[in-house]
Order: sequence, then structure tokens, then C-alpha cells
Amino acid sequence: MTPLGRVLERTSTLPRSGADGTARSPGRVLGRNRSGTRAWAAAGTRATATAIRREWLACVFGVSALFAVVTALVSIYSPERLWGLSAAAGYAAATVAAAVAGPRGARLAVLAGLAGALAAPLAWMAYTGAAQPEVGVIVRSAAMFARHGTPYASPAALAAAHAWQAYDPYLPALVAFGLPRALAGGVLTDPRIWFGAAFVVTFGAAVAVARVPRPLWWTLLVTACPVVALPLAVGGDDLPVLGLMCLGLALAGREPWRRWQWPAAAGLAVGLAAAMKPTAWPAVGVVIVLLAARRGWRAVAWFALAALAVPLITDGPAVAAHPAAAMVNTVLYPLGLAKVTSPAASDLPGHILASSGAWGHWTALALMAAAVLGVGLSLLIRPPRDALAAGWRLATGLALLFVLAPASRAGYFVYPLGLAAWLVACRWPALPGELSVDPVPAHQPAVDPRGHD
Repeated sequence: MTPLGRVLERTSTLPRSGADGTARSPGRVLGRNRSGTRAWAAAGTRATATAIRREWLACVFGVSALFAVVTALVSIYSPERLWGLSAAAGYAAATVAAAVAGPRGARLAVLAGLAGALAAPLAWMAYTGAAQPEVGVIVRSAAMFARHGTPYASPAALAAAHAWQAYDPYLPALVAFGLPRALAGGVLTDPRIWFGAAFVVTFGAAVAVARVPRPLWWTLLVTACPVVALPLAVGGDDLPVLGLMCLGLALAGREPWRRWQWPAAAGLAVGLAAAMKPTAWPAVGVVIVLLAARRGWRAVAWFALAALAVPLITDGPAVAAHPAAAMVNTVLYPLGLAKVTSPAASDLPGHILASSGAWGHWTALALMAAAVLGVGLSLLIRPPRDALAAGWRLATGLALLFVLAPASRAGYFVYPLGLAAWLVACRWPALPGELSVDPVPAHQPAVDPRGHD
């Protein structure tokens, strides 16, 4: 850039007077300079940005506090009621901090939310052993895997037990989270702690790969919200899968493009998620369509190779050793086709249909197949061109599947809601009135953080 261009650029970032004659200090908005690289341009005022940010956070945590109170009053599960009592206090403190604590209110609010809605209830429940049944199933299956080389009871043993607790619908890669408790014991070996650590690492990486400003702040904020805090405190087995799905989408849409690195990395992330739970397999199809539309079939080949290799390596040996047991536990039981039905219950249409009899059950399965076909056709007719469009399509498809599944529960919606949280974080800098965690001071002009001219 010429010296005159530098002068004009610096002049454009100086505070300007508004209609009322007051000085406007720059916030940060993502833009591009003449060379095509990203630069932070000036917009908004520090006072306005801080006020909007605190108001927005106060609203989020206020709604979260109301949700926690309702959970404590109406939930039939004691771990969820305990979470509601602790989270209501934490979210109330977070609301007050965001509303009245000044410029540092955002950080105080997030910390209060994390303490009341996650740290305190999770520590207490890990100490007392209170948890949803899935935690015990994973620990028991991990102990069986360590002793016998398979996490699954045989069809004969399942028939003799005739109890849903004997079934394990989880894949070996997810059961591995229970190995520390099965082998060593102790509070710190609780699977929920490791579920949470895996989610924070993978979701934070997904936010960072998407180049969202302040990725750690966004990660902690999402973790503090009920979408993540509630399932993590009482169970949490879906959260590592969710984090890996977000990371896979972020890597698939990564720029600048590399010939094979990004699709292979996306395949590793989504493949590991699929190796934990079948709920991640729709992400494989969505990312394949995204890469085919953007990069061609060579990128699809790299992604597919990595995505298929991970489940084969992690799950293949245990499944191949006892294929009949794996089929009954991980396929027939979740679909409601085993001799014992899942206790997962809700007022969702799929469960209501399945409860009406055999015809209702097959009707729910047919509706699930129709939803899969409809989403697949939409992907082929109008394929997504970026990771955000692919993410919204995946979230919509998963929501339809969970609504129509015969054995479904509200907890499954952590996937579409968690994906939506990541998508909102990725789009936030482009929204009107965008905010930064630390607005640029009034005396300091906004500059390109990478030092480009």
C-alpha cells in the first residue's frame, strides 16, 4: 500500500462524531482490505457494544435460570432435579453479573454459569455416584470389554436377563470413556469428566478453525448454557460426538484450501464421532456432499478414506469378534426390534406412534426413512456450498430423525441445538451490531491483528 493509502486507512479508523456530537469509538467488524486479506474496521461505540453485550448475556442467562427452575420442579429424574436447583442459583448470579457488574460482567457471568450449572453439580454427582443410567451402562460395558474383549452381552445372556439394563447400544470407541472408572475407580475417573474435556477441546477447536474471534470465550459460554451443562452434568455421552461433528464441519470448510490435508482431517474427526455413536453417521453424508460441491471427488475420496478407517480400526475388532452380540445391542435394540424395548420415552410423535402397537412402530420407522430420503434429496438438488449451510442442513435432518424415532427422548436434541450454537458463533461477527468480548478502547484505533498494510 502506498504512503497515501496508509494515511487514508489510519484516518478512517479514528473516532468520529455521531449525530448528537459525541465521539464514536470503534468496535470490531470483520472486513477485507484492498489485498483481499481480513482486517478489522471501525464501527459502533464502546458504550453501546458493552451495553448490548451485557443485555444479551443477561437475557440468555435469565432464560437459562427459568429453564433450570422448571427442570427442578417437573423432572422425574433426581439428577436432573439436583442440577436444576444448583443451576438456577448459578444462572441467577450470572444474570445479575451480566446486568450490573460493569465491563467485566461478561466474564463474571460466564464463570458464575459454569460454577453453578456445571462444576458444582458435576462434582457432587461424581462424588455421590448420582447419574443417568447411560453412565452406569458405559462403565459396566467398559469393565466387560477389559475382561472379555467385548463390551456386549451375548444374545443368550440378553434373553436370560430379559432386562434393558443388560443391553449396551454404544459403540466401543465411546465405551472407552468408561475404562478409567472400570480399571482404577475414583471421582476423577467419572466418564462425565472425560466427556466434558473431550467436548471442550473439540468444540473449541471447531470454533478456532472457523476463525471466530475469542474461541475460548465462546466455548465456555456454550458449555455454561443448559444445552451442554445439563446433559454433561447428568450423563454427557453425546457431547464428545457433538464436538467432533462440529470440528469435522469446520475442517471441511477450512480456508485456505489444501489438496488433501483438510478433507482427511475432517474425515478423522467425523469418523471418530461415527465410531462412538451412529447418530454421527448423517454427518458423513452431509460432509461428502459439501466436499463434492466445493472441491470435487478427490477431496471426497480423502475424506471417505479417513472417515471409514477410524471406525474400522477402533470398533472393527470388537464387533468382528462377536458380530451377533453387536448387532442385537447396537442395531436391533435402539430400533426397538429387540425382545426388550428401550426405556427412552418422550411425547415426541415417533414414540407415540411406536407405543400404539406394531403398525405404529413400523409407521414411525417408515417416517424416519422418508425423512432421511427427503433430506438426502435436498442435499442432491441444492448441495451446500459452505460449512455453515451444511451445518444447518445436518441440524435440520437430525431434528427430524429424533422427532420420528420410535425410541427417542428430549436429550437427543443436544445435537441440533449444539450444532446451532456453533453455527451462531461462526456467524456472529457478521451479524448486525456484532460484539467483541473486549471492545477496542476509545483512544486506540482498530488495526488488522496480523499487521497487514
